[in-house]
Amino acid sequence: MIKKLILVFIAVFAFKSYAQDGTASPYSFYGIGSLKFKGTVENRSMGGISVYTDSIHLNLRNPASYGGENLEVYGNESRPVIFSVAGSHSRLNLKSQNGEDELKSSTFDYLSMGIPLGRLGIGFGLIPYSSVGYKLETRNNDFSLKERFRGEGGVNRTYISAGYFINKNFSVGVDVNYNFGNIKNSTIILDYDSSDGTLLEFQSREKNRSDLAGLSLNFGLTYQAMITDKLQLKSGFTYTPETSLNSTNERSFATILFNQITGQEAEVNTIDANLAAQGLDETKFVLPSKYSLGAGVGQPRMWFVGAEYTFQNTKNFKNELYGDAGVDYSNSSTIALGGFFIPEYNSFTSYFKRMVYRGGVRYESSGLNVNNTSIDEFGISFGVGLPVGRAGNDFFSNANIGFEFGKRGTTDSNLIQENFLNFSLSLSLNDRWFQKRRYD
Repeated sequence: MIKKLILVFIAVFAFKSYAQDGTASPYSFYGIGSLKFKGTVENRSMGGISVYTDSIHLNLRNPASYGGENLEVYGNESRPVIFSVAGSHSRLNLKSQNGEDELKSSTFDYLSMGIPLGRLGIGFGLIPYSSVGYKLETRNNDFSLKERFRGEGGVNRTYISAGYFINKNFSVGVDVNYNFGNIKNSTIILDYDSSDGTLLEFQSREKNRSDLAGLSLNFGLTYQAMITDKLQLKSGFTYTPETSLNSTNERSFATILFNQITGQEAEVNTIDANLAAQGLDETKFVLPSKYSLGAGVGQPRMWFVGAEYTFQNTKNFKNELYGDAGVDYSNSSTIALGGFFIPEYNSFTSYFKRMVYRGGVRYESSGLNVNNTSIDEFGISFGVGLPVGRAGNDFFSNANIGFEFGKRGTTDSNLIQENFLNFSLSLSLNDRWFQKRRYD
């Protein structure tokens, strides 16, 4: 147990040290940034579906998955305690009508733990919810710098979950999330001398900061049943009610000296804006309601294929501090299809036969409309699950590797198309804590 905990902490430290920027997407300029995928590497490698649940992997998308049957290998007395930690690295190719650029970003994805307590199971952990990380510039007709935008931050989520195993078919659960974080951005609009076109000595800069905090809930239900001697049906439903985050806001205006060559800024003086007079010092940020529904069939411990539909009511989304920022929102939706295959889960002669091979595809309409153009996303994913340890209590531990490539956005309407390649890695460590002692 101690060795496993040490391994988890080493992995967390490595991910946190490496993960400096959660995103490099220019679309993180809007709202509270780019929403992070709430799910494990296993989910993500199957197109993002979360309808498959078992006793040796966490399912962060459906809290009902924490409740389950005890394992026969444990004498039907318990299920394993699960530790899971993950991080990812992304490469972005940004294309516009005027050129293209390459960017990289790395992020810590989640740290989670699930503990079985009979028919009840509980979980807790930390997950990034959204991420802001953009560096944007616009140019004049002579290609001189016109505007510069910078942003960083995001919202994190710590949660506690409970799932209850009602019977062999149904489980229910709930997540209680505390969301917290901050978003910072700055805008510089450069002025030039009208007579000779030289950059003026003094420029103006606007800075904003929003500190966000609030609770949210997520409810889940799972259903499973054998429909033939070999085929098993699995399905899941989740619902997240609309909630609001409290946003405490600051804004300042500064006169700066700006070096156009190096991009460095030197403040001359700063004035804090009176947001209270405008009623903007404390605002509400609405997290829209959301639901997902999915189902799939498979042969236990051999293969599974499923589909899932997710809908989010983002149509009425509004950020009071920044106005509409030139965008509008429609309701968002995602369709995902994926599954896995295990050649021989209990093979003692071939390690590769015990590996889990995953794949999937997804299409997402984000609900974000820029210049009257919908920002959609398409991705194809695949991955492998690598068994870790030997037979016994360590048999169920695994490392998971996932890859996803696809595109987001378009070059139409003077927008940017992102072609991305994501690499994800997780450790899922299982151990047995609760065991009845027998004495002769």
